[in-house]
Amino acid sequence: MRTKARETVFEVIFASRFSEGKTDGNLKKALYKNANLGEADIAYADAVISFVENNQDELVKVVDGYSRSFPESRLYPADISILLIALAEIKYMNDIPAAVSINEAANIASKYSSAKSASFISGILAAVVNS
Repeated sequence: MRTKARETVFEVIFASRFSEGKTDGNLKKALYKNANLGEADIAYADAVISFVENNQDELVKVVDGYSRSFPESRLYPADISILLIALAEIKYMNDIPAAVSINEAANIASKYSSAKSASFISGILAAVVNS
């Protein structure tokens, strides 16, 4: 399972929200080392981070399109970070079932945000997948 790798990706993306969307390479390496990620997990993490960074504007538009009452600018940094990661998996990583991305996003939200956030995130992602 990639749960530890996803949580590490979350930490990287979340931190980047406070530095104009730029990933700190030293922080990323330290988080990878701290999480004891193997080569496959590092490859996965690098891919997701790259997809989020390179397609952030597009992914934010998707969030804004499905979350009219709460656009990206009003979401908690943790919640938008989780949404960006799950959307990157859903849109660009065909080897990961959408249901897995949604479930993992809800679990991360429950751990790092709130139960309400987990429901909100699951709803947005399910709407994206079903459209």
